[in-house]
Amino acid sequence: MGETSENSTLSSALRQTVTAVGAPIGMVYLFDGPGGPDGSLRLHPALTSGNPEGLSLGRQEVDALTEAATAQAIRERAVVWLPASPDRTSTPYTGPRTGTDTGPYTAPYTGVAAVPLCHEEDTLGVLSVVTSRPGPPTDAERGLLEVAARWIAGLVADLVDSGSAARPAASPLRAAREAVRVGAWDWNIRTGDILWDEEMALVLGIPPDHFDGRIETWRALVHPEDLPAVVTQAEQSLRKGGEYGVRHRVLRPDGTVGWVEARGRIVNGDDGRPARMVGRLWETSETRAAMDSVGRALQHMSDGFLAVDSDGRIMYVNGRAQQLVGPSDDLIGRVLWELPAVAVPALASRCRSAMADRVATGIDVRSPTDGRSYHLRIIPVPDGLTVYLTDVTEQREIQARRAAEERAAAERTSRIGGLTRALAEALTVQDVINAVAERLLPLVGATGLIVHAAGPGGDWTLQSVGYPRSYIDRLPDGPENNPLDQAMRDGVPRFVDSPQELEARYPGLAAFAALGGKHSWAFLPLMVSGRVVGGCVISFDRPRRLADDERGLLIALSGLIAQTLERARLYDAEHHRAQELQRGLLPRALPLLPTVTTAARYLPASEGMLGGDWYDVIPLSGDRVALVIGDVMGHGLSEAATMGRLRTAVHTLAGLELPPDELFSHLNDLVSDLGDDFYATCLYAVYDPATGSCAVSSAGHPPPVLVSPDGTVRLLDLAADPPLGAATPPFETTELVLPEGSLLVLYTDGFVESARRDIDTGIVQLTTALTTTADTAPPTPATGPWPRPDEREQEQTDEAGRLDRLCASLTAALLPEGEQTGDDAAVLVARVRALRPEDMSVWTLPEDPVAAGQARSHIRRRLAEWQLDELVTTTELLASELVGNVVRHARGPLRLRLVRSRSLICEVSDGSLTTPRMRRARDTDEGGRGLQLVAALSQRWGVRYTLDGKCIWTEQPLPDPVPAHTTGAAQT
Repeated sequence: MGETSENSTLSSALRQTVTAVGAPIGMVYLFDGPGGPDGSLRLHPALTSGNPEGLSLGRQEVDALTEAATAQAIRERAVVWLPASPDRTSTPYTGPRTGTDTGPYTAPYTGVAAVPLCHEEDTLGVLSVVTSRPGPPTDAERGLLEVAARWIAGLVADLVDSGSAARPAASPLRAAREAVRVGAWDWNIRTGDILWDEEMALVLGIPPDHFDGRIETWRALVHPEDLPAVVTQAEQSLRKGGEYGVRHRVLRPDGTVGWVEARGRIVNGDDGRPARMVGRLWETSETRAAMDSVGRALQHMSDGFLAVDSDGRIMYVNGRAQQLVGPSDDLIGRVLWELPAVAVPALASRCRSAMADRVATGIDVRSPTDGRSYHLRIIPVPDGLTVYLTDVTEQREIQARRAAEERAAAERTSRIGGLTRALAEALTVQDVINAVAERLLPLVGATGLIVHAAGPGGDWTLQSVGYPRSYIDRLPDGPENNPLDQAMRDGVPRFVDSPQELEARYPGLAAFAALGGKHSWAFLPLMVSGRVVGGCVISFDRPRRLADDERGLLIALSGLIAQTLERARLYDAEHHRAQELQRGLLPRALPLLPTVTTAARYLPASEGMLGGDWYDVIPLSGDRVALVIGDVMGHGLSEAATMGRLRTAVHTLAGLELPPDELFSHLNDLVSDLGDDFYATCLYAVYDPATGSCAVSSAGHPPPVLVSPDGTVRLLDLAADPPLGAATPPFETTELVLPEGSLLVLYTDGFVESARRDIDTGIVQLTTALTTTADTAPPTPATGPWPRPDEREQEQTDEAGRLDRLCASLTAALLPEGEQTGDDAAVLVARVRALRPEDMSVWTLPEDPVAAGQARSHIRRRLAEWQLDELVTTTELLASELVGNVVRHARGPLRLRLVRSRSLICEVSDGSLTTPRMRRARDTDEGGRGLQLVAALSQRWGVRYTLDGKCIWTEQPLPDPVPAHTTGAAQT
């Protein structure tokens, strides 16, 4: 409509109408010609007033089935008000909307009122208003709407006559009635009388004047097969007070059958009880014919098809569905998800979600009745669901097999990758065996493995998994010309599928193979560059024929195993040589000494490299003991060689009885001469059991830990000097007194320092471990008579065992098994004992020739007390010679000391620094044979320097003890 004065008048009339009835929205719809082939008419919005944002209007088709307020107003030619739907309280407007407008309205509308625009015999359109107040329009508002409709209809008619608007189709309502015949009926429930219009008679096919007004006459027209459903629906409507709706067939008097649909509602009387039922009826034969055609198509579908109403009850089942689920007589009217053939817990929720969300879904079910798998495709439709049922048993089995094959392939790929990584990380031959047993055997389902390979020393060794020990012990002496030997000779793999095949191909071998408990085998040569480096047997605990791809996989993996095995063999050989070298550079066994009992541990770096950590226990004269521990910085053959040179040098310098500071000066020169890249830390301690004193020097080494007899643990405070090779002499020496039974713990930095802790934290952890272990407690001091040598040795052995257990516990606490260490580590534990006063005698002698006689007198008396009469003569000669040399060639003070220990020690001290030298005397010389006599009569002799002079010492072995039974017999 154009912008004319008539249009303005029409707009003003609509606005006044909307304002008068208090409606927020008003609309004028006009007919736009005929609609579809069913005789429907199209409406288009011609004018709106108060249209809110978001409201979209569009064309609408109106026929006898349309339930919108506009359609009912046209059919009834009266004011119609429809309330908002209960499930769309925010969207009460039920009028036409465009196809793209799917969002809900947001205003609180309560309903829609519509009134036809009638002018003379024609209906031009509809006036529609949206109400916002609760309840239907009042009588005054209805009258106002009717007046406004006649006014607006007249304006529209004038616009049509003036050409401002298109003329609608002639008599549209009559055209609609002719296209779709709709009859109206009114049934008096209490009397049973019924009234209907002439359209009703036309739909039922009887003359209007032949109807007698009885409900029985109407029921007689209902097809007998449909009558029970019609009666049941009517009774339910009467009982519940709800709407009545049913589709059924009618038998017309002319013999034809037609389909009709009836809808009605209950009207209560003045007493509030149902009095009448009014409704409409129209013909649906064409629709039913179309549905029958569709039904025939659905009946012959290859998939099962079910139609389900909004309550989940089955309304239709095609032939295929009956084959899969059951006959239709048993299914119609039943709830879908309660059927035993498709009963799964999730089906009900899936169906309800599809109806609520209007979204198609699907679900797989496994029928408990026949065990087959079905796929249900659930599609929502306006009045329920359509369900397509497909038997997918074979398809799912194929998918399951394919998925299983894919999983197996993925697992096989993963296992091969794991085997490859494990072999790449394997260092030793045993690592290779473990990797193959852990990764390869599960890959092919094998249970046994035998590997015959060259060992570190060049000898052939056997490694096995999954075989009894008795069988492996007999394997080297087993039958000759066996499949593994043949495979290793000619390089050709051999596969044996069963014991019968083994007996047929290798007579006499099956009985021996049965001892291993296996029933099929793969014999694989391990070759590198055409050279056999070993053989491999992979066995199974049941007869099995390997597929071609499995055999190819084993042959390919055997080449990878061979390469890794050869590399591991070379590594083992190199590691074996390195260990032999390392063992040769370290003490093979620590000496059993009467005053110091020791134990030690050495742990190489995790990488297996040679290290420079070392330790030593060196016996000195006078039962003194030197404890040494050191660390050459770095790893490798050069560092190990340097460590060996230092250890040899320490032994040599210790034999010269040099004090710790002088010894370090010589070692520092030695390390400095090796080059600027060589440094070493070292700690050197000399313990004197006669005084309990300990002289300690440290060159850049961690301080030792002292555990007192009462259990107190403390770190010794020593003077700190730089490492050897970086220090400048002189070195500091710390003197301290160690209580009887004390424990001295020496260690290298690798023992307390690692990647997860610094050296300070490691020392604290070491002291904590020493505090909590019971092996640090000193043994009970010996009392009573002098113990027999075998008893002393047993005591020392027992104490060495305790200290060895202490080393093991300390190692476990600081370097747990499996922990990667980047440095080698060493620990040396020493228990110190002082000499008993009754085992020592010291005399001061005059600087006079009578000193020799006094010395012999003291010796005779003391050796008699010690029951060492066998050594009196020899000891007198040694003491006389040494004392005489002092009187003639040296100066006082002159002292004589006897010590009873593992040997008899005789020491003569003086105040001279002159070094006695043993020289070869000629036959004509009157002297010069004294030291030769000393060397001949003693087991060992030597000279050491003291703070005030020197000491010449000799050692003699103690005589063998008299057996106890002999001593008793002599006494008897």
